[in-house]
Amino acid sequence: MKSLSPPCLILCLATLNSAATFVSAQENHFSQQISTVFELPEAAPLAPVPREAAGCSVMDHSVRDPIFCPPQVACDDIFPGADGCGTRQFFGNGKPFDLGETLLGPESDWDLGGWVSFGFSTANDGVFATYPGHFQNNQTNIFVEKIADGSRGIGFGGRVDVMYGTDASNTQSFGNHPGQFDFHNNYGVYDWAIPQLYAEVAYEKLSVKLGHFYTLLGYQVVPSTGNFFYSIPYTFNFGEAFTHTGALATYQATDRVTVYGGYTLGWDTGFDQLNGGSSFLGGTSIQVIDDLTVTYILTAGNLGWIGNGYSHSVVVDYVINDKWEYVVQSDLDSMNNSPNGSAGAGTHYSAIGVNQYLFYTINDHLKAGARVEWWKANGTSMQEMAYGLNIRPLPNLLLRPEIRYNWSNGIPGFLPTVAPNAAALADYTNNCMFMMDAIVTF
Repeated sequence: MKSLSPPCLILCLATLNSAATFVSAQENHFSQQISTVFELPEAAPLAPVPREAAGCSVMDHSVRDPIFCPPQVACDDIFPGADGCGTRQFFGNGKPFDLGETLLGPESDWDLGGWVSFGFSTANDGVFATYPGHFQNNQTNIFVEKIADGSRGIGFGGRVDVMYGTDASNTQSFGNHPGQFDFHNNYGVYDWAIPQLYAEVAYEKLSVKLGHFYTLLGYQVVPSTGNFFYSIPYTFNFGEAFTHTGALATYQATDRVTVYGGYTLGWDTGFDQLNGGSSFLGGTSIQVIDDLTVTYILTAGNLGWIGNGYSHSVVVDYVINDKWEYVVQSDLDSMNNSPNGSAGAGTHYSAIGVNQYLFYTINDHLKAGARVEWWKANGTSMQEMAYGLNIRPLPNLLLRPEIRYNWSNGIPGFLPTVAPNAAALADYTNNCMFMMDAIVTF
């Protein structure tokens, strides 16, 4: 393994020292607060949220319970004028503000909400952070949703997401013919996308989406609210679909087994069929034991803009205890007509990757994480690692600082074409950077 460059090593050590100092201060603060509340119950462990509930990932770990709140009886003493811990608000220690509940009421079947994320990176990571040195709006996302409830017979629902920002060009339906749906808006670095627009019908344990929706592949997702890290792994960006158009069924076979199956018009399509795209999307998620879940998802057939092929992702999520969680993911890709082909555009592309994540929950406000990735495309191996924190100072605010390091002995020929700013060889072979964003949900 290639050693870290001296500047990167110094930056890593400085960041870890700052994080340790911050954690120590936070622990002292919480200890003093706890001492003012007698018989405070222990906080429950954070539970993973299914993809369907969050609209993004197979296991979405960015959706957290509200931050620490003492028993109701002590609220008036500790947070005077806060109207108790049940108040939904942007600031203070109440429940997170919910736009849909505020405008539509808590009993409404419809929901309205979204998030805004702003970030900065010191260098081009060659993936999503390709606009370095600029404080930028990565994502402004608004959604309207009605979850199809089949528990009392046939239920209907749907969802639409509209995204603006520097991430939008990566989220458009670039598997379409140019100019179709949201592909090639050509507004520059900042662009628009409609990553989801679907109807849903449900009956008992079965639900079916019809339209344009996020993929099931992988652990990482496009929405910033669904990821621990600000940065994006190679496997996700270069080896997985982002969206599909078609029909996708979800069946809750047992309390521990969920089965997926559907037909799509290939990869990354938005109500368009390029090159006769016609493929299968499906798999299963199995809760092997209470704390261990294995998810296998595959796509196969005519994948549209990348030709005929097969891909799969296997994600193993192990919640070790109340503090520690470990995730490992492996992907495999093989396509015969890819613009990223080994002999140039329109040739065969193959890739394999392994990503490992380790998370540690320090307290209700603070969580630490690490990611190490090995990715091999067209015979060339590349690596990256990231170390970061999730800091939640307010119910609706999440801060995600991290350090990322890319290294390799070479790169596949297609890589330095990432929009909007093309990456350079050094961005992949020896590149240490600091990155951070802030996410406000509503």
